[in-house]
Amino acid sequence: MRYIGMLVVVLASALSLAQSAPRPPPAPAPLQAEKASDVPDVTKLERSTKAIATMREVLRDVLGKLEEARRAKDVVKLNCVNEKLTQIKGLLRISEQSDVALQEAVSSRDSTSSEHEYTKVMIAQQKVAQLRTEAEKCIGQLAFRADENMSVEVEEPTDLPGGDPTQPPPVEDVVVRPPPASAVR
Repeated sequence: MRYIGMLVVVLASALSLAQSAPRPPPAPAPLQAEKASDVPDVTKLERSTKAIATMREVLRDVLGKLEEARRAKDVVKLNCVNEKLTQIKGLLRISEQSDVALQEAVSSRDSTSSEHEYTKVMIAQQKVAQLRTEAEKCIGQLAFRADENMSVEVEEPTDLPGGDPTQPPPVEDVVVRPPPASAVR
């Protein structure tokens, strides 16, 4: 039951990330999370195979981004993309092992193991989609980064009122006599 709850959380977060991504992942995320126990074994095998193929495509895409960062000789981008790539490789390795275990569980009709392995692959797929988005952000994130060689030239419009707004003129002392505290007799 704990794995199903994790799947729901991962799917919900992946859906929100996918909506903000500049380009959607190749396999659209389902609108509603379904229980692994509700998915027939044949469908589990098909979806697992498709998920692994999608993750391999993401791996190739992120490798391209790594090369792009390497060509740009941008160490910060390179490190950022490399971190995402390492995580994707690990998730893909786990998914491939889970896919083999899923095939074994289905052939031995072990529904508990098949549900567990299927859930692992589906969660990994969603996490890989999220990492792809993060890798895309790595490449675009440094557009506003400044370095020590950067110079900024400011042009001041001529139609502005004079004076420095950070240095307002001093306020004149206002002397106001307070009302008497008691009535005068």
